[in-house]
Amino acid sequence: MRLLVLLMLALVCQWPVLARASANNNSFSDDQVCDPLADYFLGMEDYPEAIQRHRVVIRQHPGNALAHYHLGFAYGIIGEHQLEFSEYQKAVSLGLNNWQLFLNLGLLYLESGLTADATEVLKLATLLAPDRPETHFNLAIAHQRRGELPDAEQEMLTSLQIDPNQPDARNTLGAIYAQEGKYVRANEEWTDLVAANPDYQPARANLDILQRMERGELKGTSAAGSFATP
Repeated sequence: MRLLVLLMLALVCQWPVLARASANNNSFSDDQVCDPLADYFLGMEDYPEAIQRHRVVIRQHPGNALAHYHLGFAYGIIGEHQLEFSEYQKAVSLGLNNWQLFLNLGLLYLESGLTADATEVLKLATLLAPDRPETHFNLAIAHQRRGELPDAEQEMLTSLQIDPNQPDARNTLGAIYAQEGKYVRANEEWTDLVAANPDYQPARANLDILQRMERGELKGTSAAGSFATP
């Protein structure tokens, strides 16, 4: 399942997308501006039409990195992840240097289990957009999956410093604390999260798991495999 990212994207118009972030046309020269009509269909979530029109743009202008990115974005939305990856790679090779591209590519690596590649790409996203909480959040997830828990903790704390209103980030920070053996901190994080968000079930479930571990009911169960995270 694609990790948490929900952005309003600026192309020709704005639209919300789940777990992906698109590039901003204003960052590029005139020959790197995508076709407005192709982007219109992308914004209207007519992905087959958007794909067809972006492929036309690329046939006419094969060096348009932004068009490759938008085409990859559309492929990703419909689940064609091999094609998504291919178009992102083309955009990178053509010089598109944008945090949203690296974030999406990093998420794709995470989904594929390529955590080392994901970590390197997501580091680029954080360097390009150090003030975006989602870049640090997903880099923390990559570090966590690699067992690099101090780095995961630091990146998740940074994400929460930028935007404290992230229940998933707070819940995952609790899981990282538990994996590090910092059970008091994990308990405090989840308890505070439940108090602030009574309907947030993952934190409730994690508190229950932690309490069962403390009672000795889950001996031999690792925190990494037990606690609920996004």
